[in-house]
Amino acid sequence: MQEDQPSHLNKQSLTEHLGELRHCLMISIAAVFAGFALSYSFITPISKWFLKPLIMALPEGKSLIFTSYQEGFFFI
Repeated sequence: MQEDQPSHLNKQSLTEHLGELRHCLMISIAAVFAGFALSYSFITPISKWFLKPLIMALPEGKSLIFTSYQEGFFFI
């Protein structure tokens, strides 16, 4: 019955499964790191876009003061 299965569905040993898992995890970690690096390079335009509704709702003459970007999420 194994002859009917495609070659990528053949049984693998535990070490082969772990090797494949390690390979997939490394690719996933590299992709997440690249995404964070790319988005961090655009942090100022992203934060301006994200905080625009809040800034527009402020009373006249008031401004937002944050010492770090994540504090903007804790204004409630």
